Amino acid sequence: MTDAQSPADEARPAGTPPAEHLAHADAVRLYGPQYQENPTELYREMRRTHGPVVPVLLEGDVPAWLVIGYRELYHVLSNPKLFVRDSRRWNAWDRIPPDWPLMAFIAYQPSVLFTDGPEHQRHSAAISAALAAVDQFELRSQCERIADELIDSFAARGEADLMARYAHPMPVLVSAELFGLPKTEAPDLARDVMAAMNGGDGAIEAYQRFAAAMLRLLAAKRERPGPDIPSRLLDHPAGLTDEELTHDLIITMTAGQDAMANWIGNTLRLMLTDDRFAVTLSGGRRSAGQALNEVLWEDTPGQNSLGRWATQDTHLGGRLIKAGDGIVLGLAGANADPQVRPESSAGALGNHAHMAFAHGEHGCPHPAPEIAEIIAQTAVEVLLDRLPDVRLTVSPDELRWRPSMQMRGLTALPVTFTPAHVTR
Repeated sequence: MTDAQSPADEARPAGTPPAEHLAHADAVRLYGPQYQENPTELYREMRRTHGPVVPVLLEGDVPAWLVIGYRELYHVLSNPKLFVRDSRRWNAWDRIPPDWPLMAFIAYQPSVLFTDGPEHQRHSAAISAALAAVDQFELRSQCERIADELIDSFAARGEADLMARYAHPMPVLVSAELFGLPKTEAPDLARDVMAAMNGGDGAIEAYQRFAAAMLRLLAAKRERPGPDIPSRLLDHPAGLTDEELTHDLIITMTAGQDAMANWIGNTLRLMLTDDRFAVTLSGGRRSAGQALNEVLWEDTPGQNSLGRWATQDTHLGGRLIKAGDGIVLGLAGANADPQVRPESSAGALGNHAHMAFAHGEHGCPHPAPEIAEIIAQTAVEVLLDRLPDVRLTVSPDELRWRPSMQMRGLTALPVTFTPAHVTR
């Protein structure tokens, strides 16, 4: 028996996983084409085979648990002392290489994302105050102006990729104004955020560039404060350090950019492919607000998040979760739980009990969901008003999704329309 073996390891048959891996012997890989293209069917199969808590392997075959049961996920999010955000508790760190693609969003940082209890409240209070100072009426006007400017840039051509030309630039340009960023920096920032969220080659380098940009922004706002989110955070009595502020800005910007772009894109896809949202002589289409809410149930932009670690051995959904085990929050899977929604689309209309904004202490801070809805709804409504006959140039099944465990978003949304005049 070698130093690395235990008596139990020596006794087990050849080819059998070590004892600590037995629970993951039939684990599902959270990467690859099946997951990328058709996660809805994969969630159904997971539920049939494994139940509400699924043994999974992250990229590099790192074991974790995916919670796709609505009640089980609610339990995790409602018990911050049992399932914490401090990733230093993870019992799999010895399996994680330094260049792991998800490292940037998993390694512990002194931020609102990885702190718990009073320290978390200190961060979230500052972020909530900075967001609450945003004038929502002025924000809507800003969004309408930015949407018109973006549409003007391609309206005369009669065709566009709405992801590249509209859905991604829209939240970046809005964020640039909210954060007091020069517009010239917005495109590079957006590309780095997307690359970091996708994982894979270049993800860590993209995150590092993003972090450096936020640090420069803080330095600029300390010298020349303005009516923007970074300046309000610097002025808040919580007294966050530069390191804390940098990480909190990264999280706030990421949530307000990549997820927002995919919420807009996924909603436009729904409205362009579902007859319920088509304009008819008998009464017009269902509203953009209804489509936005349905997307949060059916195609939620933030579909999964490796975000909790068990502080002690516990049972969840019939599974033994060991102390230090990593929990992947299956937001999209929980939204599709038949125990909560017996029919896939039943109850989605007007029902806001989805998990898209998470829940509990680490749910999206107020008023972030309201701000996000203003941006997304304005983007969708202005586009459909300006280009009423917009239609896909490919069949719906030809659309392709990004290779991201975390984000659910299209790589492109090609459309045609009658060339329109510009507003300027």
